Amino acid sequence: MVKNWFILFFLFIGVLMSCSRKTIPSKSASVIPSEKNTSEVSNKPAPVKPMIKQTDVADSLEVITEKPEPPVVKEKPKADFPKVISVNDDAASKSVDGRLFYDVLGHRYWKNFNDGKYYLFDKAMYNNPDFKPPK
Repeated sequence: MVKNWFILFFLFIGVLMSCSRKTIPSKSASVIPSEKNTSEVSNKPAPVKPMIKQTDVADSLEVITEKPEPPVVKEKPKADFPKVISVNDDAASKSVDGRLFYDVLGHRYWKNFNDGKYYLFDKAMYNNPDFKPPK
């Protein structure tokens, strides 16, 4: 019996401690600098270090300032999408005017009703009767 009371007592204390709020967040964000890190962050480019080049004449010096080369940014390769796909008509969606289309990762394919294949969107599809459903 005493063992059950101890278990309930510790559970009750545990619930009280876990539900108590330990910190109150401030209404505005603030940054407190630490004593160890006193460096400041700036968006200014690094200063250009002048290079001294000695010429043949002993008394004359020439100062050359070289700009650092910008880093090379690699472009992400674009995904190649096929111009023609075959899709089951049950998986395709129907537009308001009755044409069937299928979307793949932001690219829309429209159904050609003559051959049954889906073609990547092109402006010429608006006036082409092959892409309009048969009446």
